[in-house]
Amino acid sequence: MVNPKIVEETPIGLSEIKSELDKIKKRDEELSTRASRMEDYLNQFATLNLEEYGKLVEELTKLDIPRLRNIHIIKIADIIPETIDDLKTILQGYTLTVTNDSMKKIVGVTSNFVPNQK
Repeated sequence: MVNPKIVEETPIGLSEIKSELDKIKKRDEELSTRASRMEDYLNQFATLNLEEYGKLVEELTKLDIPRLRNIHIIKIADIIPETIDDLKTILQGYTLTVTNDSMKKIVGVTSNFVPNQK
C-alpha cells in the first residue's frame, strides 16, 4: 500500500470554500448530504463575498505584523473580529504573541469589513 505524501499545506478561508462549493453545485446540480450540511454552515458563517474576503486578507497581509503567518491571517479574516478582545480570543489558540499596537492595527482593518448587523 502506498502512503500519500503531503507536498504542501495551504490554508483556505470560508469564503473560498463557499466559492468552490458553489462551482461544484453548478457542475453536479446537487450536493451530497455532507456537502449540503457544509453549505448550510458556510451560508451562516461566511459573511463576505470572495472579492471582499480577498481584499481583507490582502490588507491584513500588508500590515506586515511580525510572526503573523498566513494561517493566522486566514482565521482572522474568517471570523472578522470587531474588538481587541475578540482578536485575543481568536489568537489564544496559537502560540503567538502580538503586541497591542499590532492588534489595534488588525482591528482597525477588520472593523471596515464587519457585516451590517441585522
